[in-house]
Amino acid sequence: MANTIVWASIPATDLERASKFYSAVLQAEVQTIPGMDGVVTLPGEQGTVSADISLSENNKPSTEGPTIYLDSQGDPEAMLERVVAAGGRILMPVSDMGEMVGWIGFFLDSEGNRIGVHKPPQM
Repeated sequence: MANTIVWASIPATDLERASKFYSAVLQAEVQTIPGMDGVVTLPGEQGTVSADISLSENNKPSTEGPTIYLDSQGDPEAMLERVVAAGGRILMPVSDMGEMVGWIGFFLDSEGNRIGVHKPPQM
């Protein structure tokens, strides 16, 4: 079965600031989408769930509503350290959520969004 979620969009009010923030946190460059002003893509592998950062009158940064979880590449604590270094704030330190979920933490990004970090359980 394919992924149920196929795209996530992180609202921003300052695209340059958000791009710098996520480049630092993810340790990868974000890329502009040709022909789409106000949108940059986050790094990801073709065929997996993808995400972007976008400027839109219809979407506002928020700590409420759906939560996007970023893959911490096995080190959620280091990802949260990069969040703080990039100007974000930890909302919940990494916590063990049990063998079905793994480890998660939450941060406030440069735009005011609550974002999760995830490390899958050891199988």
